[in-house]
Amino acid sequence: MNAVLIAVIVMIVLSLCRLNVVLSLFIGALVGGLTAHMSLADTISYFTAGIGDGAEVALSYALLGGFAALISYSGITDYFVERIIRMIKQDSTVKTRVWTKVVIVVSLLILACMSQNILPIHIAFIPIVIPPLLSLFNELKLDRRMIAVVLTFGLCFPYTLLPFGFGHIFHEIIKKGFDQANYAIQFDDIWKAMLIPSMGFVFGLVTGIFLYRKPRDYRQSASETFEVKEISRYTVFVTIFAIVTTFIVQLLTESMIFGALAGILIFFLFRVYDWKTLDNELVSGIKIMAYIGVVMLTANGFANVMNHSDQVESLVHGMVNITNGDKSLSIIFMLIAGLIITLGIGSSFATIPIIAALFIPFGQQIGLSPLALISIIGTAGALGDAGSPASDSTLGPTAGLNMDGQHDHIWDTCVPTFMLFNIPLLVFGYIAAMIL
Repeated sequence: MNAVLIAVIVMIVLSLCRLNVVLSLFIGALVGGLTAHMSLADTISYFTAGIGDGAEVALSYALLGGFAALISYSGITDYFVERIIRMIKQDSTVKTRVWTKVVIVVSLLILACMSQNILPIHIAFIPIVIPPLLSLFNELKLDRRMIAVVLTFGLCFPYTLLPFGFGHIFHEIIKKGFDQANYAIQFDDIWKAMLIPSMGFVFGLVTGIFLYRKPRDYRQSASETFEVKEISRYTVFVTIFAIVTTFIVQLLTESMIFGALAGILIFFLFRVYDWKTLDNELVSGIKIMAYIGVVMLTANGFANVMNHSDQVESLVHGMVNITNGDKSLSIIFMLIAGLIITLGIGSSFATIPIIAALFIPFGQQIGLSPLALISIIGTAGALGDAGSPASDSTLGPTAGLNMDGQHDHIWDTCVPTFMLFNIPLLVFGYIAAMIL
């Protein structure tokens, strides 16, 4: 069997058996490297070298987690959540509870979509918004799997289709892949080709909301029942100023690290609270998001081992050669190969250059149009973010929803998002490739 295929299967099976994702990725990389006849020393060397490629992202997430903790400590989010809970208890009718659920789901959906384009902060909003809402979710018996599906949709759908914010970067990477293969396409063709595949996300979202609409019980811990506290205008001003400063600095420097640092410094310099208290809260926030950074670092090491195994190309050719040039079967096998590769790497942005170099020449041989090739490559990339245990689009929702230890990363986030997004993506991607 192909080494990449074995490595991904090992990683997924271990994750499903509830082994820590970091350990699953590491063991999968070792098994894949050894299966590809790489020495143990070379496997570890490539794994270690790959870790360095994700250092900037890991540090960004850690600092954003610290910044989110400071915002949460200011009490703004708690204040509004407490008010909503009080309103529900005063008017605890079925209609009120249903409308509250609708408002929460729609608001989180809009916020998640905005995080990709209008306010390109990606998952940074999750540790700010979600933890204070958990007590409200528990009060409403809101199934957190639905929230995970909504958040993942908002983190993936916009950049897949719309060429703005992170979507512009995603489309640029696709365009660059075609340029490197000396295959001329227009940038505007990409969103047109991704229109049909992206409908797989919409189908999954609607299905997920319907599937997880029923009440689900969660325990309400003592720490989640609190009294309404007043917040000074000065605290509100400093918090809003810190948030706006973070956005502006991030946009100007194109760096999440400096954006988060700017926001953190605002809290310290304006001395809303004493430095010792702020430092304790900062460290707590860093711990929350640092785990995501560790997973991303490990995923980069896994990807680097797979890239140097020389097995990715043989995986694709081995699967498509079975088709003997049949267009329909070739598309199916290309999408399956893309799914396997992206599940292991966990990042659409990192996957596109790999699969573009392999899929474009083959697609030309079987007569696929430019739009069909774009749809296949774009779909394969999106698969990596929608359901991989190593994707920040699944790790982010879990980090927020599991603050009280009642949301499992694999079974409550990855399995639902894989079933609801990856399978429809494969179907809609196949339809797009066949008709374009």
